[in-house]
Amino acid sequence: PASAEAPLELPDKLRGPMPFRLPANEQLHIDRAEALRYLGYTGQDIDPVLAGRISTIFDEVERASRPVGVSAVFPVEALSDGEVPAIALCGTTVVLRGHDIYRHLKDAQWCALLACTLGMDNERRLRMMGARSPLDAAVYDAASSAAIEAAVGLMNDELVERAHATGLNCNWRFSCGYGDCSLDTQGSVLAALDAGRRCGITLTPTDLMLPSKSVTAMIGIFRGPVRAADAPAPCSMCRVRTGCSLRARGITC
Repeated sequence: PASAEAPLELPDKLRGPMPFRLPANEQLHIDRAEALRYLGYTGQDIDPVLAGRISTIFDEVERASRPVGVSAVFPVEALSDGEVPAIALCGTTVVLRGHDIYRHLKDAQWCALLACTLGMDNERRLRMMGARSPLDAAVYDAASSAAIEAAVGLMNDELVERAHATGLNCNWRFSCGYGDCSLDTQGSVLAALDAGRRCGITLTPTDLMLPSKSVTAMIGIFRGPVRAADAPAPCSMCRVRTGCSLRARGITC
């Protein structure tokens, strides 16, 4: 495990916290096929009028989305003595319990925490649209879900680029709620990133984030080849797999 190795100095390129914002002259680009999948689209014909309505809302989400985020990197300590193994992030109160997150991070030297949100402006627009038109609200919600994924993807790419520039490697993003990693760790992740102050993300009593289009994630950073968890996340680790409409149609997200 990483905790048994000699401490390593974190490269300057990965020292944080690292804020994330889209440059003022850039626009977020969503995966429209992904947004349509969120709406249950499986290739059926769409009425031209409805297709135009959907496209207009997708355009609006792309123009209006101004995601903000923050990331920081912490040393990993693998804790395997208890009944449920865990990963502690040194210098924080974050303890990630579960076999799945343990496999994901146990061989990593560091873990990057990420938090990103579309913000309360997106939340207000969605609520206003819901009061006016449930159909438009459903499309806006699907497009916003694709937008936050696109934003986190940009953060992920930036982190991987920084890591590669220093000779390090990364595995895929893992979030609280995947597999057996409980959502109740969400609060400590946000605290470690100071995401409330930096990004305006808060938690409900049931550990859901507000604004709702917010994401946190953990990425393992490795000295040398990625070990243990370099494959994409399998459906078996997803907490909504039993009722997933995508799996029912034979596709994955």
